[in-house]
Amino acid sequence: MNKFKIFSLALVASASVANAQDIKEAKKAIDAEQFQKAKTLLKSIIKAKPSDGEANFVLGNIYLNQSVVDSAKIYYLNGLEAADRKNLNYIGLGQIDLDNKNAASAQANFGLATKDMKRKDVDEFIYIGKAYTNSNNPDYNSAITSLKRALAIEPQNATALLAIGDAYYGANNQNEAYKAYRDAFTADPTLLRAKMQLGVLLKGAKSYDEAIKAFNEVIALNASYGPVYRELAETYYKWARNKPSTSKTNLQNAITNYEKYLSLTDYSLDSKMRHADFLILVKDYKSLETVANKMIAEDKVNPRIYRYLGYSAYENGNIDVALKSLQDYVKTPTNKIIAKDYLYLGFAKIKKGTGADGVVEASAFDAGLADIKKAVEMEPLAVEDLGDFGKELFTKKQYNQAAAIYELSTTNTEQKNYLNDNVYYGISLYYANANKANGAVDAAALTKADAAFDRVLVASPTYDEAYLYKGRINSLLEKDDLIIKNYEEYITKTTAKGAEELAKPATVKKIVEAYNSIGAAYANTDKAKAVEYFNKSLVLDPTNAYATQSVKALK
Repeated sequence: MNKFKIFSLALVASASVANAQDIKEAKKAIDAEQFQKAKTLLKSIIKAKPSDGEANFVLGNIYLNQSVVDSAKIYYLNGLEAADRKNLNYIGLGQIDLDNKNAASAQANFGLATKDMKRKDVDEFIYIGKAYTNSNNPDYNSAITSLKRALAIEPQNATALLAIGDAYYGANNQNEAYKAYRDAFTADPTLLRAKMQLGVLLKGAKSYDEAIKAFNEVIALNASYGPVYRELAETYYKWARNKPSTSKTNLQNAITNYEKYLSLTDYSLDSKMRHADFLILVKDYKSLETVANKMIAEDKVNPRIYRYLGYSAYENGNIDVALKSLQDYVKTPTNKIIAKDYLYLGFAKIKKGTGADGVVEASAFDAGLADIKKAVEMEPLAVEDLGDFGKELFTKKQYNQAAAIYELSTTNTEQKNYLNDNVYYGISLYYANANKANGAVDAAALTKADAAFDRVLVASPTYDEAYLYKGRINSLLEKDDLIIKNYEEYITKTTAKGAEELAKPATVKKIVEAYNSIGAAYANTDKAKAVEYFNKSLVLDPTNAYATQSVKALK
């Protein structure tokens, strides 16, 4: 009997060791971003040992990371029924509370998680720190506080050092993040993510060549570590965006490295979705449409696939497919809608209502604009994606519609196209009124155009063309004093550039326009001044008919 008891205890011990090893393997798979493999391992542990609370917690974390909240919650609640380490699951529920902006409930759950901790325990503090960092509503200071409690007990805990590095990085404290990542890798040289994060810091600082060197050092240690190729891909992508002269080569490098990353993960639907997200970044819409259609053939359940199909179909000119895909996606309340979904839906509605002559039906434009406005309300920086669409309308001489698009972005000083969008907004409003008969111009719109060029001059005081357009706008408004003021400013600024600029035919034409406009503004109040400016025009362009006729009329 004693032998049997010893044998039974040995079996229990070996089973516990096996489970611990399986959990360790699952965590390694998560770190390698092989999420499907990790899920399979964790589900097998739970099936073999339903009392394992940690396996439920870690599996719940994978689902929460993938925004499958219902599944995450199921595993956390299952974990609370377990016998071993069930307290960790309160941390998962706490992160869901943080995501829902319920900080009080989150703290209550974190309190339950730590209530029965032993003096030397640190895992709970680490996981709580990660929950604060990884939440959709991160609280980096609280994360740092929790992780410092873990490090006070185990100063060389590599997992805690890595996690606090992530919290410092999120809080934009680059120096402390660097120190934490370096110390984490020193404490555990097998923790490649810590070394990789040193390259991530360089990427964030736009030191792209140095970041690539750092990532290649990780590859030298382990060429099979998948996440480093994702970081390489994103670095090449950002380098291409920030230095257009490198765009072609670096975008190809980005795609090559992302494909390498995929080959080292698990080709699950989640991996394919991450691939789809990256294809959107690099604007490879042909590949995206192919990938989306393949995903639909494999899985008709996950609605996010229709986002990818909608984006790619729009970019590839398949407007009907884009409309249906995006309308089906956004009308389902449980789908996690983002600003870009409404942006593309709005574009598709306007495109659908555009005739062969380039004219947009008013009802189609209004419906599309309403969706674009929803996108901007959700994410103000969505306006950065409006420029090309506005320019397309402008090129088709749909000036009022182009102005309506640009108006959404002209007051957002944080967006990268602020200057360009204000210029196009002002020009669109000007051209919408340029050919109208006297008295028929939209004075309110032209006042907005004038204000747009004022914003341009604040953002870029050397953009002299703004004075030219302000002169033109005030000519349409028949404001003689402002016509004179702005055209004079244009002449002064342009003359200061020197003889080489003044010799350019395009510049001569604009200065003649300025002299003629000033002459016309003076014509009713000061004939001598008017003649003086018309004569200045004739010095530059002796055959100018308007100046010639005006001088004759004034004498």
